[in-house]
Amino acid sequence: MTLGEACSKRILDLCKEHNISLNKLSIMCGITQSTLNNITSGVSRNPTISTVKKICDGLEIPLSIFFDTKDFDEAEPEIK
Repeated sequence: MTLGEACSKRILDLCKEHNISLNKLSIMCGITQSTLNNITSGVSRNPTISTVKKICDGLEIPLSIFFDTKDFDEAEPEIK
């Protein structure tokens, strides 16, 4: 799994955990729904840390919680 795929999966998992839609998340974090759709569909494969921070702020979780999943631990190396 790539980092982009891990981010996409994590965003969708967090929406499910919080019982919210991507539209609701976009309102909560001040990011357009199209941006979230692009990340979760794989169109945007490398969301910026600023975007991830906005998502975390909207969900009121620290960055460390966002990245604290096995998917990130097992993500493919970026340098090959």
